[in-house]
Amino acid sequence: MKTGLVLEGGAFRTIFSSGVCDALLDDKVPLPDYTVGVSAGIAYGVSYLSRQSRRNLNILMHYAHDPRYMSARNFLPHKNRCYFGLKFSYETIPGQLIPFDYDAFAAYPGVAEAVVSNLNTGKADYLPVPRRDPQNLLLQATCAIPFLFPIYYLGGQPYLDGGCADAIPWRHALDMGCDRMVVILTRERDFCRTSDRSLSLIRRRFRAYPRFVRTMETRAERYNQSRAELFALEREGRVLVIAPKSTAGFSRTERDLEKIRSLWQDGYAAGHAAASGIRAFWSEG
Repeated sequence: MKTGLVLEGGAFRTIFSSGVCDALLDDKVPLPDYTVGVSAGIAYGVSYLSRQSRRNLNILMHYAHDPRYMSARNFLPHKNRCYFGLKFSYETIPGQLIPFDYDAFAAYPGVAEAVVSNLNTGKADYLPVPRRDPQNLLLQATCAIPFLFPIYYLGGQPYLDGGCADAIPWRHALDMGCDRMVVILTRERDFCRTSDRSLSLIRRRFRAYPRFVRTMETRAERYNQSRAELFALEREGRVLVIAPKSTAGFSRTERDLEKIRSLWQDGYAAGHAAASGIRAFWSEG
């Protein structure tokens, strides 16, 4: 038996997932054998694996309005070129302000992977999250939303946000041998993705990467099909799925602190309600 946790991305909507995971920590549900996440799903998820309850909530409550964290002016410095202050977000906060426990993360006995979209192939790559990287480059790459982040080069390959190629990597978790899988979504169960309104810009900006452009053109169809198949597995009792009741009016770069806390609380309530079921599901043999 191998337990698995799959974390969808969604930028700040992922605070719902953090609420779920914080509840699982508080209810002392054992950590899974395998964790895979996309974008903020895994960037936030490592705090769960380091057992730092409420760390992600604290970050947003303290820095959602801080221009060093998130502001259009961050595009101006040549070394940044991103809506987010990369050094501040991925080095200063975890290294100094709201420290990330690298020792605890290193002690996690399972496997943690992040999804990134390979611009050359148009496909998802699943890379192990380094246990000690003060720059958190892989976590930057998995969060690299087109146009808001620069392209990242890891191992000589160009990467952007993992959600472009595989937004909910439950199939990969199955391939990794997980037969007791929990999937945390950041969109409602009845959500249906529509075609990206920026496709014309994507075709121009990424014309040197035709396979990636094709991936973006088919993104909505693939996403909706993935969810349909996931819910079918859930009806068969093969996975447990947790999803928010509503994210209406919640921006992926939300600044309203009350909305942020409310969505975290929704996740916490959902996680607490599911904790005993997850514990039983993960202990089945």
